[in-house]
Amino acid sequence: MPPVAREAGSIQAVRATAVVSVVVLLWQFGTAGQLMSEADAMDAHGAGAIALHVVGGLLVVATLLHARAGGARWPVVVAAAVFVAGFAQAWIGDAGNMAAHVPESLVLAVGTVWLTAWAFQRSPSPLA
Repeated sequence: MPPVAREAGSIQAVRATAVVSVVVLLWQFGTAGQLMSEADAMDAHGAGAIALHVVGGLLVVATLLHARAGGARWPVVVAAAVFVAGFAQAWIGDAGNMAAHVPESLVLAVGTVWLTAWAFQRSPSPLA
């Protein structure tokens, strides 16, 4: 397969994992809002955290495969930073430090949305 075709194919994996990551982040923000309003959403928020770790790891893999196919390398660094930040976020949340947990969620959101926006700016076709 020509390098341009490999790169075009690999960006689809980045897009898919990035979109799923954004959906999981939206879930997390929704369940966090429920927690702030005294609702019992801790189990749902915890499950979302696990899902965020999984899709974050998949996003690292997808960006790495894209870089190996000839794509940009910097998204791997951003995806890896967001992935690690997700674990720090979970640890801070488990410790009950909401003063750090809430602002850290914005770091995750900015990094994930940035990668998603970047992925959709790429051309999906080697002819485009």
